Amino acid sequence: MVSLPTLLTFALASIALIVIPGPTVLFVIGRSLALGRLGGFLSVLGNALGLIPVIVAVSLGLGAIVTQSVLLFTIVKFAGAAYIIYLGVQAIRNRRTAAQLSEARVARKTRWRLVLEGFVVGLSNPKSLVFFIAVLPQFVNYRAGDVPLQLAVLGLVFVVLALIGDSTWAFAAGTARDWFARSPKRIETLSSAGGVMMIGLGGVLAATGARS
Repeated sequence: MVSLPTLLTFALASIALIVIPGPTVLFVIGRSLALGRLGGFLSVLGNALGLIPVIVAVSLGLGAIVTQSVLLFTIVKFAGAAYIIYLGVQAIRNRRTAAQLSEARVARKTRWRLVLEGFVVGLSNPKSLVFFIAVLPQFVNYRAGDVPLQLAVLGLVFVVLALIGDSTWAFAAGTARDWFARSPKRIETLSSAGGVMMIGLGGVLAATGARS
């Protein structure tokens, strides 16, 4: 099992990485600007849930196979990038609808869809896979045994911290959107901006190599 000092050290290291804006933060901000706080929070939740299968894969040693295979890594990378670009295009296409709907009117089916979309992004983000493979083993005590369990615990700690950090960004961006909501035209512009941000993020991820 992971010792308390190691757990605290890993938590501090994770917080230092989480507070630095990266692809996940840009995705959350883009979604929050396009969909509001509720859409942002649901995207954050889905993204966090999408990291769990990645953690399981890393714990079982499957993650290393993906990162060491150029073909598999490329497939995952482009699939994730294409999906984020698709979400960005949808945000731009639906900007007028977004200006007409409030968070209170989001249907249950739509909420589950937002969680699912965030899940797919979290699951297909190659940077998450690389991070877990590169960082988690550095905090594992191999003499203590139960290495898969230690990796899983560390991964879940990161997910919880990321959930808290990303939710803060979703709240901030969603609050800014609420301020702009006084003008439907401004909401259309803001939704388009969120969509453009996600399209740009997808392009960056597609152009990023395995070792970046």
